[in-house]
Amino acid sequence: MQVRGAAENNLQNVDVDIPRDSFVAFTGVSGSGKSSLAFGTLYAEAQRRYFESIAPYARRLLQQVGAPHVATITGLPPAVALQQRRGVASSRSSVGTITTLSNLLRMLFSRAGTYPAGAPHLEAESFSPNTAAGACRRCGGLGVIHDVTTELMVPDPTLSIRAGAIAAWPGAWQGANQRSIVNGLGIDIDAPWHTLKAKDREWLLFTDEQPKVFIEPQADRIDHSYKGKFWSARKHIMHVLSDSQSQQMREKALRFTESMSCRWCHGSGLRADAMEVTVAGCTIAQINDLSLREVTALLRPLTEPANTTSGYLDGTAEVAARICADLVARIDVLLGVRLDYLNLGRRSTTLSPGEAQRLRIATQLRSGLFGVVYVLDEPSAGLHPADSEPLLDVLEQLKASGNSLFVVEHDMGVVRRADWIIDIGPAAGEGGGHVLYSGPVAGLEQVKESLTGEYLFGRAKALDRNPRQPAGWLRLSGVTRHNLRDLSVQIPMSVLTAVTGVSGSGKSTLVSQVLSEVVRHWLEVTPEQDEDAQFDVEMVSVGVTNVGDHEVINRLVRVDQRPIGRTPRSTLATYTGMFDVIRKLFAATDEAKAREWSAGRFSFNVAAGRCPTCQGNGFMEVELLFLPGTYGPCPTCHGARYNPQTLEVSWKGKNIAEVLGLSVDEASIFFADVPGAARSLKALREVGLGYLRLGQPATELSGGEAQRIKIATELQRARRGHSLYLLDEPTSGLHPADVALLMRQLHALVDAGNTVVVVEHDLDAIATADWVIDLGPGGGDTGGKVISTGTPRQVAANGTSITGPYLARRLEFQE
Repeated sequence: MQVRGAAENNLQNVDVDIPRDSFVAFTGVSGSGKSSLAFGTLYAEAQRRYFESIAPYARRLLQQVGAPHVATITGLPPAVALQQRRGVASSRSSVGTITTLSNLLRMLFSRAGTYPAGAPHLEAESFSPNTAAGACRRCGGLGVIHDVTTELMVPDPTLSIRAGAIAAWPGAWQGANQRSIVNGLGIDIDAPWHTLKAKDREWLLFTDEQPKVFIEPQADRIDHSYKGKFWSARKHIMHVLSDSQSQQMREKALRFTESMSCRWCHGSGLRADAMEVTVAGCTIAQINDLSLREVTALLRPLTEPANTTSGYLDGTAEVAARICADLVARIDVLLGVRLDYLNLGRRSTTLSPGEAQRLRIATQLRSGLFGVVYVLDEPSAGLHPADSEPLLDVLEQLKASGNSLFVVEHDMGVVRRADWIIDIGPAAGEGGGHVLYSGPVAGLEQVKESLTGEYLFGRAKALDRNPRQPAGWLRLSGVTRHNLRDLSVQIPMSVLTAVTGVSGSGKSTLVSQVLSEVVRHWLEVTPEQDEDAQFDVEMVSVGVTNVGDHEVINRLVRVDQRPIGRTPRSTLATYTGMFDVIRKLFAATDEAKAREWSAGRFSFNVAAGRCPTCQGNGFMEVELLFLPGTYGPCPTCHGARYNPQTLEVSWKGKNIAEVLGLSVDEASIFFADVPGAARSLKALREVGLGYLRLGQPATELSGGEAQRIKIATELQRARRGHSLYLLDEPTSGLHPADVALLMRQLHALVDAGNTVVVVEHDLDAIATADWVIDLGPGGGDTGGKVISTGTPRQVAANGTSITGPYLARRLEFQE
């Protein structure tokens, strides 16, 4: 393939030749232009050419990418992109739906299932909880309902109704009204709740009946008679949740409900008739609950027609055998990438990034495509080194099938396996965009200006430091969540701890869910509304020992890779708070004072100052007849976001739009004498984000960039006390040179008296930690145990740890 004049994003009119039918690694520091070449140019052009062959009306149904800025590309085959997906997955998405195995399984039950005598035949959709034909009427196919419980509605059964035994009832006049009605019904409201008849207690809490009772005037409350309508506690809660516009009332009502398995479908999400059909003696819900390893053992005997029977039609043995053979063959690929412990019904929201990535790549292997380019975005992201090896075997199989692999990658272990390397740099942003080297991997060693070469061939100096001593311990015991079973663990304080282990071993569950929720509960902080992260914190024993003169944790900070904003109105400058400082500078100019403009005038979110055509977005959506809409610069402000009058005001020779167009590196010089802005800019540069523009929309930022912005925002805050920082794979998406920058900043947080806990796979990052907690030994049901703890060298020497040998080699390589 020959690329000429590529100028997408920061690419500097790149000319490069790329071999086909090869494993090509695209490398370079974060923001250097790797993705702009691989995805923004090569993949985008392949898609554009494919779409040109489709009827214009049909193109509207496809998600199109824009035409890239490139002069010519010759020899470009069709392309398939496998990018990182960090958005919120649907609760209806599962391992079965991601891999399309559920489609085959439903077909198997429909065509070859054993039906009860006289039962009608069911189509495949009837075995899916995501269709109207198959979904349980009560839970809508989710398998989970939110309902009240007696324990939540009546927390203290020794109280009487008058004293507030039914806590779920409303307060004030409405609560008094319900008590008067109950008294009128002949139920004693002054007797302790637990002494009432069981049928009365059940009726008061759960009945749908709403009798009306005549209420006499009461001197202390009402001066006239009326008919009061009864509401059971449950009916009142459900009424508030469905009809109330008051967020406060809804939040109060939610305190009396909890998620539970649907009683009608027993958690399967399916109707009763679908649950009566079996294959090999199992319902589809039972097969969905089996591990992939167990599913193949169950179905493999059925791949022979002689072993297949059906209760629906004669002559279906051959159909069943073919479907089972296809299922087993597809699952075997997943077993080859060490995902044997997953089950088809597992929700995608509970998968680690590494598990989801391997599922998508393994599914492509079974597609049987030939002669295409697979463009992959960091396939090793979220993977333990032990998991990367089978993944690389799958990639080699894709190549051996006659395809080309274009892999954007930071993991030097993966890069070493490539046939060809294209290194982009030398720096990020405007300092990058050049091809430093294109050729066999070994040749990069001679390119001195390449930072990738420094780390690929061991010339880069490792962070030289001795592990700190813990100032105390935060201990958790009785932890049970997902694959963690009655786990006990001690987390050292005032040090940097790396939690390691293979993908699916329970790292994120321990840190991002359990530790986060327990500490929030301990600090009496309202937990985030994360459905998947709720568990019984009261069952976990928590304590702190050997604190000495250090303060106990008084603040919790979670730093994840969720976006810093979901619209272009959220920018780097607005998120960090720097924009407030900048707007005040413009408002303080003589010109702004003369016009009596406040700082609000310089916000693109305020009508007075923004461009009226694009409403401050800087771009316009262009509607095209028979084609999907596209985006272009605003024809009025040309992307400036502001109206002409606002742009007439300048500070140090630049208007507000020109300031937002500065990179962090440029702005650090421009605002050198403005402490409020200089502090934010210094923190952003220290985490390697000097190439980003101040006005860069949040929608253009990667997950790794968003996480580093959050870290930089935290670094610029001057806070006292002892904070606990929890980070989930902070090095994901980072070049080794950027990893070194990031780790220095995390160690700076510890030097300031804080505790940092990171979930991590990057061996360079783990090697710099003070303490390591290694989980395993495997993933899923074979994981969830603490295998080894200690300093990096102690864990490296542990013969039972899967992480140990890889960490030992990395420590030896650094020396």
